[in-house]
Amino acid sequence: MSDDVVLTAQLDPMGDRAVYKQIADHLRTAVARGRLREGDQLPSEARLMDHYGVARMTVRNALRLLQDEGLIIAEHGRGVYVRRRPPVRRLASDRFAQRHRKEGKAAFIAESEQAAAIPSVDMIKVSEVRPPADISDRLHLAEGARAVMRSRRYSLDGRPVETAISYIPADLARGTPIADPNPGPGGIYARLEEQGHTLERFTEEVAARMPAPEEARVLALPPGVPVFRLVRTAYDIAGRVVEVCDTIMAADAYLLAYDLPAR
Repeated sequence: MSDDVVLTAQLDPMGDRAVYKQIADHLRTAVARGRLREGDQLPSEARLMDHYGVARMTVRNALRLLQDEGLIIAEHGRGVYVRRRPPVRRLASDRFAQRHRKEGKAAFIAESEQAAAIPSVDMIKVSEVRPPADISDRLHLAEGARAVMRSRRYSLDGRPVETAISYIPADLARGTPIADPNPGPGGIYARLEEQGHTLERFTEEVAARMPAPEEARVLALPPGVPVFRLVRTAYDIAGRVVEVCDTIMAADAYLLAYDLPAR
């Protein structure tokens, strides 16, 4: 896109807002109004310096502010670009529908198809553990009881978008495909239902926060991008908790959609 389309605003020399913040405001507005779109390259530092009549450090401070907000990303040797944000519309009322399992699709596969993206899953670890206290409480496990832990990372088009750790009571998972790296078509929910644990409902708790350093590393998050922590509890028709899943999601990759009936 032409720099002339992007650089339409001028600094306010009488304003009380710092110059670098004014430049950041102008670029942020250009993104919001569509003059700069996802994947577009920003004007060069030299072009910004010339347009605004400021020093290089002032321009860099403006760009750093937008980078810290997660709006732009610098690619070494290439330039600065508006970050791509391909949202996955996570439909709470649909993604765990039984029809997906009957088609051999786990929830993430169904979501990736909706987003027209190529999914991949990295299985990080499968082991039998004593769950953290809060997870054990959610599973209604006796003191010292164990669960099978399944830790994995999900990516879309090669970009990591979430990590998930599932805890399944050991008496349900031990010696079954649930304890294998690949549980088979439809994922662990299909295997649970094959054992007679027909799923009835799920509850989810969602909170937003900034990522821990290890979370930012595993999800390859640039500065300024928050995460959702989503804890899901799965119940069978007898009311038993059959899984608790602790998920960390890149907040800029998801749109959480909930269908709430009025009655």
